[in-house]
Amino acid sequence: MNENMLLIILAGDMLLVAIFFYLGWFLNNKVGKKSIAASEERAKQILADMERENAARKREAEIDAEQIKREKLLEVKDEAHRKKVELDNETNQRNQKFANLELQIRQKEDTIEKRVNAAIQKEKEVRIIEQDIQILNKQIDSRNAELEKAEREQNTKLQKISGLTAEEAKLMLMENMVSEAKNDVNKVVKDIYDRSKAEAKKEAQKIIIQAIQRTAADVSVETTVSVVHIQNDELKGRIIGKEGRNIRAFEAATGVDVIVDDTPEAVILSSYDMFRREVARISLERLIADGRIHPARIEEVVAKVGLELEEEMYKEGEYTMLQLGIHGVHTEILKLVGRMKYRSSYGQNLLQHSVEVGYLTGIMAAELGLDASLAKRAGMLHDVGKTMDRVIEGPHALIGYDLAKKYREHPVICNAIGSHHEDMTMENAISPLVQAADAISGARPGARREPIEGYVKRLETLEALAKSFEGVAKTYAIQAGREVRVVVEHEKIDDIFADKLAYDIARKIESEMEYPGQIKVTVIREVRKVHIAK
Repeated sequence: MNENMLLIILAGDMLLVAIFFYLGWFLNNKVGKKSIAASEERAKQILADMERENAARKREAEIDAEQIKREKLLEVKDEAHRKKVELDNETNQRNQKFANLELQIRQKEDTIEKRVNAAIQKEKEVRIIEQDIQILNKQIDSRNAELEKAEREQNTKLQKISGLTAEEAKLMLMENMVSEAKNDVNKVVKDIYDRSKAEAKKEAQKIIIQAIQRTAADVSVETTVSVVHIQNDELKGRIIGKEGRNIRAFEAATGVDVIVDDTPEAVILSSYDMFRREVARISLERLIADGRIHPARIEEVVAKVGLELEEEMYKEGEYTMLQLGIHGVHTEILKLVGRMKYRSSYGQNLLQHSVEVGYLTGIMAAELGLDASLAKRAGMLHDVGKTMDRVIEGPHALIGYDLAKKYREHPVICNAIGSHHEDMTMENAISPLVQAADAISGARPGARREPIEGYVKRLETLEALAKSFEGVAKTYAIQAGREVRVVVEHEKIDDIFADKLAYDIARKIESEMEYPGQIKVTVIREVRKVHIAK
C-alpha cells in the first residue's frame, strides 16, 4: 500500500514537472519572439536616428568647410594685396634711387665736361706760356752772352788792377765762400738742434714728470750700524764674556764688529754687509732672550738665523715680484731679488731702488706705447748683478746680463740689464728707459750718499774735461757738480762756435764720466772794451 502510494505520488510529481516544463518552454518561446521583434524594431530605430544624425553632421561639416574656405580666400587676398603694396613701395624706392643716381651721373658729367673745358683752356694757356718762355730763353741767352763778354772784360781789368791771376782770385773767393758756408751751416744746425732739443726735452720732461708723480718713494739711505736694545747694562758683561771670549766668538761667527760702550741699554753692531749685520742683530736678540751666551751656543744660533734669512730672502723676492705684477720668474732669480734687500749702493737700499726703477720704467714705457710689463721687469732686474759674490769679476751690468741670459729672460730684458751703464750697445727702446729710470732714482735728494774724496775727484775731472777744448780759458764746476761754466777766449770762439762748443763738451761728459742726474754746460763768451778818460 505504501509502495503504491509512493508510486502514485512519484508519478504525480513527474507529471507536475512535465507540466511546468511545458509551460516554461511555451512562455519562453512566446516572450523570446516578442523580445526579438522588439530588439529588431529598436535597432531599426537606432539606425534611422544615426542616419539622420550623420546627415545633420555632414551638412554642418559642409557649412564649416565652406566658411573656412571663404576665410582662407580672404586671407590670401589680403596677403596678396599687402605683397603688392610692398612691391609697389620697393619699386618706387628703386625708381627714386635710379633717378637720384641718374641725376648724380648727369652732375658728374657736367663737372667732367667743365674740367675738360678748363683743361683745354689751360693747355692753350700753357702753349702760349711756352712760346713766351722760348722767346725769353732766347733773350736770356743773348743777355748771358753779353754778360760773359762783360765779365771777361771785367776779369781782365781786375787782374790788371789787383795783380792776381784768375786761379788765385778763385781760390780766395772759395775760401771766403767756405767760411760763409760754415757759418750758415752752423746757424742752420744750431736752429735745428735747438728746435729738436726743445721739443724732445719738453716731451721727455712730460713723460718723466708723469712717471715721478705716480711713484712715491721714501728716502732710502742706509746706515752701516744697527742698535740692539738690552734690558739693563749688566747684560753687556755677559755679551763680552770671560776675557772677551763671547764677543770674539760672536764677531768671528757673524763677521761684524760689536761695539759695547757707555751707551745706556744698547749694543752697536757695525758692518757694511747688511745681511751679516741683520744676522748678527737677530742672533744677539735671541741669545739675550734665551740667556745662554757661550761660544757653542753663539755658533748654533748664528747658523740657524742665517738659514732662516735665506728662506726669508726667497719669500721677499717672491712677494716683491707679485707686488709688481711680474710672473714666471726663475727660482734662482727670485732668490737674488730677495738678496737685494740686504744690499746697498751708495747707501741706497738695492731692493727699494730696483722696485722704484721698475715702476718708473713701466710708467714711461706705457706713455710711449711700449710693452709696460716687459719694461717693468727689465727695470726691476737691472741691478741683479750686484747681488753676486765679490769673487765674480767684471761690471755688475754684464754680470746681470749673463745671469738673465742663463735663466732665459727675454732678450730685451737681457740687453736692458747689460746696457744700462753703456757696457754694451742698446738694441731696443726699453734699454734707454731703464737707464733714465736708474738715473732718476739715484739722483733723488737723499737717495744716495757719496764719499767726499769721490765727490772732489768728480768735480776736478769735470773741470779738466771741459778745459781740454781749444779756446777755453777757465772752467768752474758749481752746484755740487750739476753745472759747469766754461769761460772762453772771445778772440778764438765766436757766438756760433760757442754753441757748438757747449754741445761738444756735453757729449764728451756723457761719454767719459759717470754721474747721477744731469750736468748743465754753460759757455760764457765776454768781450770787454776799456778806455780811460784822463
